[in-house]
Amino acid sequence: MYIVIVGAGDIGMPLIDIATQSGNEVVVIENDPKRADRVAGEYDCLVLNDDATDHNALMDAGIERADALISTTDRDPINIMVCLLAQEHNVPNIVSVVHDPEHMNVFSQIGINTMENPQELIAEHLYRAVARPAIVDYMRIGEQAEVFEIKVTRNAPIDGKTLIEAADEDLLPDDVLIVAIGHEREDPPTTPRGSTRIEAGDLVTVYSASGLDPGLTGVFGHTEDRR
Repeated sequence: MYIVIVGAGDIGMPLIDIATQSGNEVVVIENDPKRADRVAGEYDCLVLNDDATDHNALMDAGIERADALISTTDRDPINIMVCLLAQEHNVPNIVSVVHDPEHMNVFSQIGINTMENPQELIAEHLYRAVARPAIVDYMRIGEQAEVFEIKVTRNAPIDGKTLIEAADEDLLPDDVLIVAIGHEREDPPTTPRGSTRIEAGDLVTVYSASGLDPGLTGVFGHTEDRR
């Protein structure tokens, strides 16, 4: 792909690294001379020390042939302007970081794919690591729903039970589904059926429409989680 990346800060630099190592043709626009020089010295890509809100800078970056543009600056108004300019050139895939949640609606109205404030996401993950150490990985869906992975411990309430038995004993709320099971004895993960038996050591992927609470992690044998 031909990708234009705007900004080479804390978000832009790792993105540049991933995009270049994946074999993409990358052009970076960065208005800070030191950052621009750093990118030029470390990566095999075209680097423009320029203002991406200047139409000429985007033209120099080859915006008309770009398959994607990703704006990563720390200022939402700049990201919005860059995305609008990219839309004028019919860039197929336009993505932007959004720092202020109040601006999400603006990006949505102009049809831009977004990633919410990455600093807040990092902070939330760090808090989860302390408050819910049993969770291997998770993804939030909407305001409340979550998908998470958790390992079943020996003698957990659900250990040794089929999904039908777990339902009969009301171990899992109605809005909770086990959607995949990674077995120590099997690879890859399997899609469970009603007769599937959960066993200690299984890594289960769980969907909870109302989010995660300590009562739910306790079903899988983890009581150390805190809110």
